Amino acid sequence: MHAPKMSIFEIAANLELWPKILPHYRYIRYLERSPNRNIVVMAARRSGIPIKWTSEEIIDRDRVEIQFNHLKAFTKGMHVVWTFDETPDGVRVEILHDLHFRIPALAPIFNPIIGDFFIGNIANKTLHCMKKYVESTTKNTKVTRNADSRDQKHLHG
Repeated sequence: MHAPKMSIFEIAANLELWPKILPHYRYIRYLERSPNRNIVVMAARRSGIPIKWTSEEIIDRDRVEIQFNHLKAFTKGMHVVWTFDETPDGVRVEILHDLHFRIPALAPIFNPIIGDFFIGNIANKTLHCMKKYVESTTKNTKVTRNADSRDQKHLHG
């Protein structure tokens, strides 16, 4: 992404902003709120299918990292980490998902459905829309990266 690293980080950490800039997000409702830790109900759509989950968001400004621990729904137990790394071509934002379906015998069936069909789709849309928003609202003259470059990795366990 072509914007200052901390600007991207703060925009990504601001969940209140997400439904305004990420059209696939229906809402974010805060159950607990503090400067570095929030409990939220997140709701999005995947190809018209409404989904929602409850997450703990941990904002680590020292490490410039955002973590989500999924507390409820089919993704309960999933750990997500957003990282922000400066490169010569801009800031590389990655969303890493560590999904272990709760019932090990069903994991081979449910991990691809939940991970690839739902999580992968929503995460890719999130990064694409976040990039568009960040680059349109921040001033940065260094633009050398192809807009189609992938800024994401998934880890499914």
